[in-house]
Amino acid sequence: MAIKAETYHVPVLKGESIDGLCIRKGGIYADVTFGGGGHSREILARLEGTGHLYSFDQDTDAERNIANTGNGMDDTMEEREITAPENFTFVRSNFRYIKNWMRYYDVEGLDGLLADLGVSSHHLDDETRGFSFRFDAPLDMRMNKRAGMTAADVLNQYDEERLADVLYLYGELKNARKIASAIVKARGENPVATTQDLTDIAAALFSREREKKEMAKLFQALRIEVNHEMDALKEMLTAAADLLKPGGRLSVITYHSLEDRMVKNIMKAGNVEGKVKQDFFGRIEAPFRPVNNKVIVPRAEEQERNPRSRSAKLRIAEKV
Repeated sequence: MAIKAETYHVPVLKGESIDGLCIRKGGIYADVTFGGGGHSREILARLEGTGHLYSFDQDTDAERNIANTGNGMDDTMEEREITAPENFTFVRSNFRYIKNWMRYYDVEGLDGLLADLGVSSHHLDDETRGFSFRFDAPLDMRMNKRAGMTAADVLNQYDEERLADVLYLYGELKNARKIASAIVKARGENPVATTQDLTDIAAALFSREREKKEMAKLFQALRIEVNHEMDALKEMLTAAADLLKPGGRLSVITYHSLEDRMVKNIMKAGNVEGKVKQDFFGRIEAPFRPVNNKVIVPRAEEQERNPRSRSAKLRIAEKV
């Protein structure tokens, strides 16, 4: 029987991230990472029945958390009636397609967009999904279980060089080439099918003192590759720059340096690469004004209450 988290996901920096949106009654908002619905419920509470909230999640498990909170749309855009506030719409989709969905709903602009890029506690605590090395499970790691390659597919089909690149770029593992070589050698005898298969291969390459941290980086790298997280984030952030109205707020919580760098760049330069554009007079042209020049991190009490919040960083910017 699957081990489930007591709650699907504990929202991180909930107050700070939603305060940063400066929610106004009648506004149109998007929560692109619905998860357990914690941030969405707080946004709806502050809207007080006015405006509208569009919440995105591609995982069918997250959709069960709608309960009495929103309308649902499936992959074929066939509407389902769910008892919920009239000013809430759940969109079962990857947030990279937010621009298409806003066009579908005739939304011309947003007053605010929130993204909590952390993996839900549910995913880490459900041993059937393969997100954590704490359980022996099939190496799946797909957020959308209906499509795409699994982590096992990546490990067994990528050539050694490509696999090493994934582990180095997305896991920042210094010994990525050694790990990739060990995986290729092992799969020559038996396919790498479970989390235990992978940990058995990698454990010998990590020092005992850093084994858990390095293993977490390894699993992070595979998860990012399986779900194309960096590409999706780039598309979502670029779309946010277009969708937000002047004065609209972008509030994003990141958990590792790759995400944070992209968010910082979009807020300071208007693109994820960080390429600064200047006008004829040498003035920097950027669509956002950073609201918090210093990154916001969880207070000590929140970190103690929710250890998974320790790596969280919140950045907020306003469309100019």
